[in-house]
Amino acid sequence: MRRETQNLLLLLLGGALLKIALGGSYLRYVKPTLFPWLLLSGLVVVGLAVFAIIRDVRASGARHHDHDSRSPWLLLLPVFAIFLVAPPALGSDSVTRDRAAAPQAPEEALFPELPPERAPLLSTSEFLTRVIWDDSGALNGRAVRLQGFVVHPAPGTTQLARMRITCCAADAAPVKIDLAGAPQLSDLPADTWIEVTARLRPGTATEANDYVPAVDVLDLRPIPAPQDTYEY
Repeated sequence: MRRETQNLLLLLLGGALLKIALGGSYLRYVKPTLFPWLLLSGLVVVGLAVFAIIRDVRASGARHHDHDSRSPWLLLLPVFAIFLVAPPALGSDSVTRDRAAAPQAPEEALFPELPPERAPLLSTSEFLTRVIWDDSGALNGRAVRLQGFVVHPAPGTTQLARMRITCCAADAAPVKIDLAGAPQLSDLPADTWIEVTARLRPGTATEANDYVPAVDVLDLRPIPAPQDTYEY
């Protein structure tokens, strides 16, 4: 591989890292806590490329290689893809294909009290964790608000879902909640983002159904997709 090709690859790769980091699209791939490392990696790679280019310009009399440089250019395709194509975050296709995220026991033995408001906003992960592990019955008869995207796993059924990741999108697993009680649910297109006010149907999350609880929908409204669509 010619040195010019190496330098260009480094420059484009570093630029791609900086683009997805500063543009916010990195949230489709990794957790927000990895932003500083992604930004630092992009700066280091660009710095190495600039240093190499300046060095080669100064050493313009250095020997050139005659190897065929066509194949190295294929390495540019993934880099160009990052610049030109913005892949969407994981959505309903991933939910219907993957098993639900296994509920994890909380680190604390006791859950904090729910906020006193009439219908507090909970993440789907927190809601599911409380459904499985909170023996106090705090959710029974309590209205809560949940946000996620629409999934139709089968005709006539609708779920609210979020993708939960541990490190990056490669380990994403869906958190699912069955929705019932609203006649307009089946008319919502898949991947539509909604906020529902709902009440838990106690005892509906079991090992047999992969711990997917059911809720009765009291209110529903479409919302814009958040910048960060994942939960952690």
